[in-house]
Amino acid sequence: MAQNLNQKALKKISPPEYLVIGHVTADLVDSSVFLGGTATFSALTSHALGMRPGIVTASAQDLDLSPLNQFWLSNNLSNHTTTFKNLSNGVERLQYLYHTANPISCEHLPSFSTPPKIVHLGPVANEVDPNIIDQFPNSLKCLTPQGWFRTVDGNHYVHFQSWNGAETTLSKADIAIISEEDVQYDEEYIAKLASAIPILVVTENYKGARVYWHNDARFIKAPEVKCVNDTGAGDIFATAFFYRYCSTKDPWEAGRFATLLASWSVTRKYLESIPLPEEISWAKMELLKR
Repeated sequence: MAQNLNQKALKKISPPEYLVIGHVTADLVDSSVFLGGTATFSALTSHALGMRPGIVTASAQDLDLSPLNQFWLSNNLSNHTTTFKNLSNGVERLQYLYHTANPISCEHLPSFSTPPKIVHLGPVANEVDPNIIDQFPNSLKCLTPQGWFRTVDGNHYVHFQSWNGAETTLSKADIAIISEEDVQYDEEYIAKLASAIPILVVTENYKGARVYWHNDARFIKAPEVKCVNDTGAGDIFATAFFYRYCSTKDPWEAGRFATLLASWSVTRKYLESIPLPEEISWAKMELLKR
């Protein structure tokens, strides 16, 4: 089981190229518990794409982190692990949050001899301090703000909340990816967010995604697939987009690439949804065929 590593131990590991910051989660499915969260799916996806992942997270010591054993990982040990239950039919989702691990702030960041190529702030339960973005001036600064839009009622049901300081944080970042659902399909709010950051991507579930860049917007249609489970698909999309944009500096190509990988991912369950080598190769080859 992966352990909380101290600063001295972390320095012995090659610094990560793709650093994701946010809670790993315990996802309740029937009578089983699955490892989840943006930190988990993004680290595994970036590894599949050929990058060295790193994770700054928080969880309880009894959470099985063995799927992440091979990665650079700094865990702020907590009394609880962030624990979700998601009910989804592939189009709509109900979400419950039962426990939350410790928040993550600048003081939890180890120092790096070489800055990561990509830094991804991936809050799932309003647990990541947005000011962390200021600590990485030389990295591609990426956000999946879904957790900053979430609050919980007395019945553990997850509701939308306004993200205070959204425009300030977005102005410091390079790319942000949200879903229509994250912002309750509010097109005026989406337009406001798009004006605050160089690249904004809005995913539209099985339909595809919109990419906003330089006062232009393009829709990328997703291929038709049979949805088995969509848990993690948004995180896979985001990671694939950040990776491809870092390589090509082309947001339209990054959107095409990410849409394919995320669409194919829903044909499998949970951590099995991570992109396969042949899918990654095919998605890259598709560009050459156009």
